[in-house]
Amino acid sequence: MEEEKKSLNFIEQIIEDDLANGLNKDQIRFRFPPEPNGYLHVGHTKAICINFGLGEKYNAPVNLRFDDTNPEKEEQEFVDSIKKDVEWLGFKWDKELYASDYFQQLYEWAVQLIKEGKAYVDEQPSEVITEQRKNPAEPGVESPYRNRPVEESVGLFERMKNGEFEEGTMSLRAKIDMISPNMNMRDPVMYRILKRPHHRTGTAWKIYPMYDWAHGESDYLEQVSHSLCSLEFENHRPLYNWYLEQVYDESKVAPKQREFARMNVSYMITSKRKLQRLVAEGAVTGWDDPRMPTISGMRRKGFTPASIRNFIEKVGVAKRENLIEIQLLDFCVREDLNKVAKRVMAVVDPVKLVIENYPEDKEEWLDTENNPEQENAGTREVPFSRELYIEREDFKEEANNKFFRLKLGGEVRLKSAYIIKAERVEKDENGEITTIYATYDEKSKSGSGTEESLRKVKGTLHWVSAKHAIPVEIRVYDKLFTVEQPDAEKDVDFLNFINPESVTMIQGFAEPGLKDVAVGEPLQFQRIGYFTKDQDSTDSNLVFNRTVTLKDGYKPE
Repeated sequence: MEEEKKSLNFIEQIIEDDLANGLNKDQIRFRFPPEPNGYLHVGHTKAICINFGLGEKYNAPVNLRFDDTNPEKEEQEFVDSIKKDVEWLGFKWDKELYASDYFQQLYEWAVQLIKEGKAYVDEQPSEVITEQRKNPAEPGVESPYRNRPVEESVGLFERMKNGEFEEGTMSLRAKIDMISPNMNMRDPVMYRILKRPHHRTGTAWKIYPMYDWAHGESDYLEQVSHSLCSLEFENHRPLYNWYLEQVYDESKVAPKQREFARMNVSYMITSKRKLQRLVAEGAVTGWDDPRMPTISGMRRKGFTPASIRNFIEKVGVAKRENLIEIQLLDFCVREDLNKVAKRVMAVVDPVKLVIENYPEDKEEWLDTENNPEQENAGTREVPFSRELYIEREDFKEEANNKFFRLKLGGEVRLKSAYIIKAERVEKDENGEITTIYATYDEKSKSGSGTEESLRKVKGTLHWVSAKHAIPVEIRVYDKLFTVEQPDAEKDVDFLNFINPESVTMIQGFAEPGLKDVAVGEPLQFQRIGYFTKDQDSTDSNLVFNRTVTLKDGYKPE
C-alpha cells in the first residue's frame, strides 16, 4: 500500500486526500474544456490524457465541454475536429456540453452580483481599463463608474444584452480589489459587447461572458470536482475561487482548480495563434499537415493513439514546465509501430536487378511474414520474377568486408526468396549504374528446407518484382523547424526557422498489395522506416507518408 502511495502523481495525491477528508467517491467528476477556436495539438494530449485517465482510474465521468465564449474565433469545424481527436485517442466522454448552454444562467448570476454591489457597468474603453490596472507593484486606479448606483448598472447591463450599445462602449466588471498584487483581481471584465453570431446560439446574444467568469461557473454547474488546467492559470485561481464563492451552495460540490505543467516539445509550436499563422500564410497545407503538431496532423502522419498515450505517461504529470525532447515522442511511436505495423516491401531509390539464370516467363508467389512481433499476424504472398528493383544504396561494385549488402562477386539473400550473386553491371553515359545482373541459386529458396536454403549469407535485401510493382509517391517528413524552440526569441519571427527541407517527395515502387491497404494503416517498409497511406491517395497515385525512421539511437532515460 505504501508503495502505491509513492507512485501517485501530485494530482492523484490531491484526489486521494480529498477522499480521505470526506469527498464521496461518487462526487468525483472531471472535464476536458477546449475552446473550439482551432485544432487540438500535442500539448492538448496531456490535458486529455490526464482528465480522461483520471476518469478511468477513479471510474468517474468526464465531460467534454466546449468553452465557446468567443464567437469571433469559434466554429463548428473545430468542434467536430476536437470530438474526432478525443475519440481517436481512445476516450469516451460522459456528456457533451457547452459554456453556451449556460449563457442565461451566467447572465442571471451577473445581475445578482450587480444587485449585491459586486459588479458594475463601466463605460471606459478597454485601453483605459488596462492602463488603470497599472502593475503588481503599483496600486490600480478605480474606475469613475465603480460606485455608480446599482439600479443604473442593472439597467445598463440589460440594455447591453438587448444590443442597444456599440461594441467597445461598455463592459461589466466585477468589483473586487484594485490594489491586489494579483492583476486578475483588479476588477476583471465579466462581459463585453460583441455583436457577432455564435455557432450555436446564433444572434440571440449581444454580450458574451469572459473566459474566467464562464469557466469556473460552468465547472460548478456541472459539479466538476477537480478542475485541472495548465500552469498559466495558476494566478487565475483566486479569481476562479472568488467567482465560485458568489454563487456557491454548501450542499453542492465546490470545484477545486489545480494546475499542472504544460507540455512543450522540442521543434514544435503549441500556440494556437502561431499554428493559425502557419496555415494562413501557407507554410503548411492545412491544420492536418503531417508536419503540424496537431493531433490531426500526427494522425495523418501515422502516429497511433497508443503511442501518444504512452508518450504522455512517460512525460508524467509535473508542477514545473520543461522542454520534452521530440526524440522521446518518436521513440514511443516507433515502439508501438514495431508491435502493430505490417511488414511490407517497397523500394524508394530503385535500381533494376536482373537474375539472368531465372526463366524469363516464370513468376512465383512467395510466402513472407506480416509481423514477426505478432504471433498471429500470419503471412502473405508476394510476386517474384526475373527482373526486380532493389535499393540503389544496397549495391556497390567494390566494398570492404563490413559491407553486408550486395557487391560484385558477393552474395546476399533476397527477403523470403533466394540467394543471389552479383555478376556484372550496366551503366549509362554518365557512369550511373542502370542495371545489375546477377545469378541465383535455384535450390536456396527460403523455407524450402533444402541444404542450400539453410546456407548462411551475411546480408538480406528487400526487393519488389518489376513486373508487378506499383509506383508510389513517398513523402519523407522531417522537423518543421530547424531549432528546438522556434518561438523562444521574442525579437525574431518564428517563421524564420521553418525548415525548407521538412518534406521531400520521392517516387518509388512497392509490392502490389499496398494498393489495397486502408488510409492510416500502419506499415513498416522493411529496412526503411514506418509509413502510412495518406488521404491524398487515388487509384492512380498512391501516397505514403513516413511516420518515423526505423532507428535513431535514442534511448529514454
